[in-house]
Amino acid sequence: MSKFIVTGGKPLNGKIRLFGNKNSALKLIPAALLADSPSTFTNVPDISDISVMLELIERLGVKVKREDHTVTIDPSGLSSYDLDPDLSSRFRASVVLAAPLLARFGKTIVTPPGGDQIGERLLDTHFAMMQKMGVEIARKDGRFFLDWKHRKSSDIFLDEPSVTATEMGLMMASSLPGGMKIEDAATEPHVTDLAMFLNKMGSKISGIGSNVLNIEGGPMNGAEHRICPDHIEGGTFAIAAAITGGEVEIEGFEIDKYPMVMNYLSYMGVEFKATDHSVTVMPSKLVAKRRKFQTRPWPGFPTDLMSPFIVLATQTQGTVLCHDWMYEWRMFFVDDLISMGANIFIADPHRVIVSGPTHLMSDRLFCKDIRAGISVILAALVAEGKSEIENVEVVNRGYEKIDERLRELGAEIEKYDSSNGQK
Repeated sequence: MSKFIVTGGKPLNGKIRLFGNKNSALKLIPAALLADSPSTFTNVPDISDISVMLELIERLGVKVKREDHTVTIDPSGLSSYDLDPDLSSRFRASVVLAAPLLARFGKTIVTPPGGDQIGERLLDTHFAMMQKMGVEIARKDGRFFLDWKHRKSSDIFLDEPSVTATEMGLMMASSLPGGMKIEDAATEPHVTDLAMFLNKMGSKISGIGSNVLNIEGGPMNGAEHRICPDHIEGGTFAIAAAITGGEVEIEGFEIDKYPMVMNYLSYMGVEFKATDHSVTVMPSKLVAKRRKFQTRPWPGFPTDLMSPFIVLATQTQGTVLCHDWMYEWRMFFVDDLISMGANIFIADPHRVIVSGPTHLMSDRLFCKDIRAGISVILAALVAEGKSEIENVEVVNRGYEKIDERLRELGAEIEKYDSSNGQK
């Protein structure tokens, strides 16, 4: 286990480039299994979740070549539909592999996925979607046995705009001749990225970017695709710059694609200037211009940015309500911020009231999940003194080389192996 030692009070300055969207890459890799020839992805983030996904498909017989931020996937050797239970339990996205395996074999065996413990994340919407397409589902010995003998091109109205259910539906529909429609579809950037890749492979998907998708499937070929920049990473670095009082240019952050993210930052007094492919966060007087901030499906404010946003609220003048209706454990990390001196009232599992600005003090901290982990790192960047942050490996699941990249911007952050104290 590794830890970070962070000395706060250093403004961040400089330029940083966004890597590929984590949630996009974790769905594009499974989609490549639909093809009859290799696919190549560029701008792939070098994070642990990607490594686990690649190992998982290699166990199925898929050939993987990885070099720097480029990954080539050759599915010609795919020979198994039984996903490794231990690897599957390490992260949430493992369930997505059910879609291409059903398309290729007509059956698969799925272990309930793992990942961050931020609340109940049921598979009900995913399974309801698959059942409408003819999949039969049985549970035995803690695993799900899926059978797709009777394939249906059935129009589907999702129970909720689930990102993962939409993505799995797109993959399965792309393998079917004929057409079908998915309504109440998710519209997040990573869903759009997947749909564009599937079209390159041979599918015909219209309505991309809207909540009604029409899909005409057929034979699928390998393709090349550059993964879109990670808007969650972009929002995180924007918040880091704002709370430290620095000036940071974020390359790859296309402001027109993320209107609500930028709205919420501006409502907190964050000043920025934009070009076609970058955003520069300026030193800002942080003052809250509205009182309530809440997550909602895209193009609303994303749940993955709510934890960093709460840290921003601790450094902003005013009292605000932060509401994440999606996950009932998302807010519990604020105990760490309170121990550092933040003025936060926990109203219930979904809502906190933050009054700022507050002078944060260093503390011993623990990364509970990816977004909580990056948030306590952000808090340590502005805290007085040296903070010791344990379990930083969990942050590496979503942010590539975060300590190195923050150091390049001027942060005083060092990584140590907790077992021997070595850097």
